[in-house]
Amino acid sequence: MIEVENLSFTYPGATGPTLAGLNFSIADGEVYGLLGPSGAGKSTTQRILMGLLGGFSGEARVFGQPVGSMGREFYERIGVSFELPTLYLRLTARENLKLFAALYDRPTRDPLDVLGLVDLADAADQRVETFSKGMKMRLNLCRALLHDPDLLFLDEPTTGQDPARARMTRALILRLKAEGKTVFLTTHNMAEADEICDRVGFLAHGHIPVTGKPEALKREYGQRVLEVTTRAGDGLDKASFPMDGIGVNEDFRSLIASTEVVSMHTLEASLDDVFIKATGIETGPPE
Repeated sequence: MIEVENLSFTYPGATGPTLAGLNFSIADGEVYGLLGPSGAGKSTTQRILMGLLGGFSGEARVFGQPVGSMGREFYERIGVSFELPTLYLRLTARENLKLFAALYDRPTRDPLDVLGLVDLADAADQRVETFSKGMKMRLNLCRALLHDPDLLFLDEPTTGQDPARARMTRALILRLKAEGKTVFLTTHNMAEADEICDRVGFLAHGHIPVTGKPEALKREYGQRVLEVTTRAGDGLDKASFPMDGIGVNEDFRSLIASTEVVSMHTLEASLDDVFIKATGIETGPPE
């Protein structure tokens, strides 16, 4: 669905490149997450692939064709949800979607049905200027889904949403994947990417040093450690033991036989841990 080879880009006046030899691919029907700190170039990469940003070097193909070589039909096949909502505030949610639907040659979905996907049907005839940021983000996602595209570009899709709404959005993305859609997600929310992405790539210094399935990466970069919490008078103590050979570890056996065990759990790396270890970056420059 998407192929990127040696993609490089430098903003005018910048002291160095934002992208420097970027390489990755996204398969048809895959949810791929491009992860990294703010300012790493995630949104820049998406804008190039959407045909909104030129002046790059290297190869970038979508639907098997070079970016920029396709005409209007390209935008009939992609859906875009920007990090900052692009909506008409004085129109209602339904009016916004009717207006955007008129831009497409292909059939579009009933606005009320699309609003129902993100729990906004009850606000269909409410002016968008009264919406919260989270509601605007959900309406922005509706706009991306209106024409039933094959490929979705989602930039920080759960920004501004409360935990319940964010969970609903993640469930919708997984539903779209089940329907055969391809999703290119950019986010700095590692837990979110862990939940919904088939593969992730970590963007640092303008390229992707590590990519793979979240579970495999966590196993590769994590530690097999069992943490045991025990009662110690009025307080608690914690001890950690390597998982290898845990059954014959005398210190572990002695601990659980002689004290009150409050809890035991394995410690596995998060995608945050993987990113830090793989790239050496804990925080990035501001946007």
